[in-house]
Amino acid sequence: MCREKREEMEELDATLRSENGCGDAMSSAADLEQLAEIELQKDDEQYEEERSGFGKRPAAAAQSGGCVDASHPYYDVARHGILQVIGDDNYGRKLIVFSSCCMPPSHQLNHQRLLEYLKYTLDQYVEMDYTVVYFHYGLRSSNKPSLRWLRTAYTEFDRKYKKNLKTLYVVHPTNFIRIVWNIFKPFISHKFGRKLTYVNFLAELRDHLNYQQLVIPPDVLRHDERLRAAQKGGPPPSVKTPPPRPPLPTQQFGVSLRYIREKNNQAVIPPVMSQTVSYLKEHGIKTEGIFRRSVRVQLIKDIQKLYNLGKPVSFQQHGDAHVPAVILKTFLRELPEPLLTFAPYQQVLDIDGVKSSLRVATCRRIVESLPEHNYAVLKYLVSFLHLVSLESIVNKMSPSNLACVFGVNLLWPPHGSVSLSALAPINIFTEILIEHCNAVFCQPGKRLENTDMMF
Repeated sequence: MCREKREEMEELDATLRSENGCGDAMSSAADLEQLAEIELQKDDEQYEEERSGFGKRPAAAAQSGGCVDASHPYYDVARHGILQVIGDDNYGRKLIVFSSCCMPPSHQLNHQRLLEYLKYTLDQYVEMDYTVVYFHYGLRSSNKPSLRWLRTAYTEFDRKYKKNLKTLYVVHPTNFIRIVWNIFKPFISHKFGRKLTYVNFLAELRDHLNYQQLVIPPDVLRHDERLRAAQKGGPPPSVKTPPPRPPLPTQQFGVSLRYIREKNNQAVIPPVMSQTVSYLKEHGIKTEGIFRRSVRVQLIKDIQKLYNLGKPVSFQQHGDAHVPAVILKTFLRELPEPLLTFAPYQQVLDIDGVKSSLRVATCRRIVESLPEHNYAVLKYLVSFLHLVSLESIVNKMSPSNLACVFGVNLLWPPHGSVSLSALAPINIFTEILIEHCNAVFCQPGKRLENTDMMF
């Protein structure tokens, strides 16, 4: 069945290319729209067939995870869990997930409000490189926006939004997607078109994203299992990853702070952090958009490999401050436990309910509760980020901008990923750490040897 579907889609692609090339009337917008509706009806039938096989499931909003505060300016849309911002991808880019199956029927959702909510969310991240994952499964006749809405959305997402979008992953595409793409071809630039990547199976995302971090609705997972079973002609292969091999004695990425310290002569600050920070202090602190830009992924992998093998790394040879900046973020993101540990997660989320005048003291109490080593490393990092923020007139990285980049790399829940509703308090907390660094880390009893001499 999967092979037949793929052949059908390839045949459709060839037909559309041929018709677009010769200017046949069949490829007119009206005819393509009619064809798109027909294909969507087929998707509807498949969706209903799979749903009946799944049995009754929780509502879409419940699938999505995070609870949204009723005071959210777009609570009526956000509560459905259609959009999630979940940290960074493997390239150091902010990762945004859109799940069609979480969209309620059109009469229950104001699509103009949805568009405003999308822009409201993206506005927080479009100044840095970002990636979008679009889960197409679950888009139906009953919940899809109109093509006019799509045109309006593409128009309103002007260059500000498109410039730093690096990749748009369309997961589980159908004929409907390909037809709509052809409808919009006359309006879409070739440069933007190159950012589109079709992903037929979830496993294909593993090469680009932290798969465990993704917020994937259960229905999408089941649909993927069904597709893989059809492809193999039998039960789907296990998605579990093989057990990890023991880390090398020189390992730096993906191991605990304790492990790194034990293998590096009890050094308080991990070598990756001390080397990237030292280089950035000298060569990158005034670089515009530092920590916002991504770097070629193979280069990052090569540098990680050097570190893990205990070989020397020279950032001078690259001549690009964004390289060590991405390495620093990657190191934090790949810690088995976040630098802030799992323990204060709920306390940080509660920062929203603390009076502004008490927030610095609250943040100080939270960081004082950290293990001594985590406290020292956090102080080292935040002190550096404070220095970066002091050059914000030049580098455009205010405490707020730095918080948007580092917040989700310093703290995440023990299970699942950071929900969209958790981003605001995490960013507020991180911004306070950076802006009020001296007040937060002013307790002399919470420091290791020589940590006050690092800056």
